[in-house]
Amino acid sequence: MKTNFKNFLQELDVIIARDPATTSRTEAFLCSSGFHAILFYRLAHILWTKNWCLTARIISQFGRFLTGVEIHPGATIGKHFFIDHGMGTVIGETSIIGDNVTMYHGVTLGGTKSFEGLKGKRHPTLEDNVIVGSGAQILGPITVGKNAKIGANATVVKDVAPNSTVVGVAAHKADAAKTTSFQPYGINSKVQDPYDKRIEELEKQIKELEKKLKNSK
Repeated sequence: MKTNFKNFLQELDVIIARDPATTSRTEAFLCSSGFHAILFYRLAHILWTKNWCLTARIISQFGRFLTGVEIHPGATIGKHFFIDHGMGTVIGETSIIGDNVTMYHGVTLGGTKSFEGLKGKRHPTLEDNVIVGSGAQILGPITVGKNAKIGANATVVKDVAPNSTVVGVAAHKADAAKTTSFQPYGINSKVQDPYDKRIEELEKQIKELEKKLKNSK
């Protein structure tokens, strides 16, 4: 019982550490919809593993009604998982989430297999310390490696290497310093999209060619 209460307090401390708008355990407990969604998930998951599947789904749906976060009770979620804001987040049945993962609102961990292939792994695996920005769509039985960061609104359909940052639709690796430190939303203004960089280089080359053509006349 003491260990469970300690873990409960640690979950509240995680919210305070990752959300600057939350300043106390009491505030985290009363006002964090992501935390409430995880509590409903933990209960539903226990029932799911005991084959009380319908009851687990009902509890999950009730949690979705109250929080706006949909977590299938069959998903596997590690310690210190934090959903900031939460509204519109969807986590599918065969998703696996490691420890210390942070996810923002509007994220989908979705399955992509056809109706003929519904058995087996259909949803993503997020390894430890992953950060997923708001609106990101991570689809299919792919793996996002440890310490990876998914930029806001990215669409990810392929494996993501550990310690990397991906952005865009479809997501591609960004020029970002490798770091394991916490980074809100998984991206900031210092991260340069390599496609933008390449376009800038091409525009520069075009201007140089236009200048040469003009001088040659």
